[in-house]
Amino acid sequence: MVKAATDLDTQLGTEFGTHGVLVVRPEYEIADGGNAGGEDVTQPRSVVARAAGSEAVRKLTVLTLLIALWQGYTVLGQVDPLVFPSFSATVAALGKSIADGEMLGRVMMSLRTLLESYVLGLACAAVLTIAAVRSAFGRDLLGTLTAMFNPLPAIALVPVAMLWFGLGPMSLTFVVANSVLWAVALNIQTGFASVSPTFRMVGRNYGIKGLGFIYKILIPAAFPSILTGLKVGWAFAWRTLIAAELVFGANQGSGGLGWFIFENSQNLFTAKVFAGLLMVMIIGVVVENGIFQTIEARTIRRWGMQH
Repeated sequence: MVKAATDLDTQLGTEFGTHGVLVVRPEYEIADGGNAGGEDVTQPRSVVARAAGSEAVRKLTVLTLLIALWQGYTVLGQVDPLVFPSFSATVAALGKSIADGEMLGRVMMSLRTLLESYVLGLACAAVLTIAAVRSAFGRDLLGTLTAMFNPLPAIALVPVAMLWFGLGPMSLTFVVANSVLWAVALNIQTGFASVSPTFRMVGRNYGIKGLGFIYKILIPAAFPSILTGLKVGWAFAWRTLIAAELVFGANQGSGGLGWFIFENSQNLFTAKVFAGLLMVMIIGVVVENGIFQTIEARTIRRWGMQH
């Protein structure tokens, strides 16, 4: 203890002098050692450097490389167009289908069914998760149903839907809504369970109860998981719809994009088949980047919940 006190007195004496008077040290400047990376930070970045730092440019570069590989393989490899059409032939078929109105009609039919099914699935998921938050029985009910139906492929319910609802649009809505329901409910339940106990106590201290507690406390805190559930549900719904339309379209003789793909495959119009597949991917990219990323940027990124 004596030695430690002596060392402390020596250190303080160095700072304040031997008589407790503050010692003012002389100012000095350290010479600039230069940038560690050797780059002049005062100069503007080059066009290449700015492009390399842009996510959109990087994604566009990857897409361009894939298109070049596709076109080069089909043209230079002399692949049979009936087996694998070139990118240019696929784009030409897509443009022709859009110009004559066939593609747009099929797209609108699919999107209308998708929107109805998606909203229905979200509504059912909201009811189940609210019940799970408000009671132990609701939590056990949601956990049991999710464990049973989430691993079940929605497309496997097509025969059941045909028996219950016939070949009408209700069958499609039932199958697609089922694909949305369990994925969204599982992510919302996980998000609610991971909300910090501190947030919960703050809400209770302010007297927030019931649905207000869910709306004001749980949903904002769990929004990253909720948004993930919405994206996963959308992806499940879109691919389930296209697969189901292959079946229902074949039975009804009409349908959306799925039927467009099936019909042209039966007629050996391979370029149109690839045009339909390309349209499916285009819609997926537009929804992901145009809708969900916009929501993400204006909510969880702005709130600092995700980087």
